[in-house]
Amino acid sequence: MDILSREELKTLAEYRADPCVSIYMPTHRAGTDTQEDPIRLKKLLRQAEADMMARGIRGTTARDLLRPAAELLEDPFFWQHQSTGLAVFASRQQFRHYSLPVEFEERVVVTDRFEVQPLFPLLTNDGLFYILALSQKMVKLFHCTRDSIRDITPESVPKSLAEALRYDQPGRELQFHTDTAPAAPIGERAERVYGQGVGEEYDKDRILRYTYIVDKGLHEPLRDQHAPLVLATVDYLLPIYKEANTYPLLVDEAVAGNPEAVNPSVLHDRAWNVVLPYLIQAQRDAYERYRNLIGSGRVANDIREVVPAAYYGRVDTLFTLKEAEQWGRFDPDTATVELHSGPEPGDEDLVNFSAIYSFVNKGTVFAVELADMPDSGLVAAILRY
Repeated sequence: MDILSREELKTLAEYRADPCVSIYMPTHRAGTDTQEDPIRLKKLLRQAEADMMARGIRGTTARDLLRPAAELLEDPFFWQHQSTGLAVFASRQQFRHYSLPVEFEERVVVTDRFEVQPLFPLLTNDGLFYILALSQKMVKLFHCTRDSIRDITPESVPKSLAEALRYDQPGRELQFHTDTAPAAPIGERAERVYGQGVGEEYDKDRILRYTYIVDKGLHEPLRDQHAPLVLATVDYLLPIYKEANTYPLLVDEAVAGNPEAVNPSVLHDRAWNVVLPYLIQAQRDAYERYRNLIGSGRVANDIREVVPAAYYGRVDTLFTLKEAEQWGRFDPDTATVELHSGPEPGDEDLVNFSAIYSFVNKGTVFAVELADMPDSGLVAAILRY
């Protein structure tokens, strides 16, 4: 399974070339069903080649563009290590593929930009979160979604308290260095005993130093992430880690208990119960906000209004109907939108267009099922002004 960061999604969203090929398909994690997956991709590659030729691209050029994807067909190791969905992006200069925990519908799109709208659930309501399993003898960081868990523990974090503090001199464990922990604020020094090396306060401060080192080691893997972090640890470590933590989306509630002997799938299930209210709350809040703004001039569900609003940075929050398409053209000079019942030469998917520009202009995008749309239509936007 791959991890798709916001920065990678932004790169895909902003990329322009002609042609850009986007392919989505469901895949299987294990069993004989995995043998069907390369057959499915081969069929979709043929469709992509035909679509490019329909755009006036020579067959040899189309096949050359798709060659890196075709090479995956002969890689058995690749097909034995899939998640539930595969996304492939190809142009003359770019080739990227992602094994992702989303069950995509089969889809091939050939325009002058990548189709990224199906990826937005990975960053919002489909359950991206992290678990930090922490004890004195273990540190592990897991990347999780609703249906998956993956150990992504970086080398930058220690494997245990002993490793973190192994270079400390006896009796000096409590002398924090400036690059790992701040000085205690006035009024707290009586609570911490520095340099004594004995008693309960010694143990607490030694562990506090350990948690500062762990937190610092997470800065790079969690940089620019916007997903909740759930701590799995024993009760006494929770408040100590919270004191050291600098990641802004650490969930208040933790998975209680020593995580050392807990199977990752069990840990995932316990953490999912903790994090689910946090994951759905943002979407619920946005839904209610949209409904409360109806009639105020601050919402729009007509794609002919939403497309230019997204392009000019007016969209604060966008709901799109999952897997929806609306083909047409947008003229930024006149801010006019032309809609077509199917793709015509020069067209693009305007639902995807709206999602891309809302996201690039720092809006929030929710790709949702019909029941979760706050209004009728393929898109529904809360406008900044």
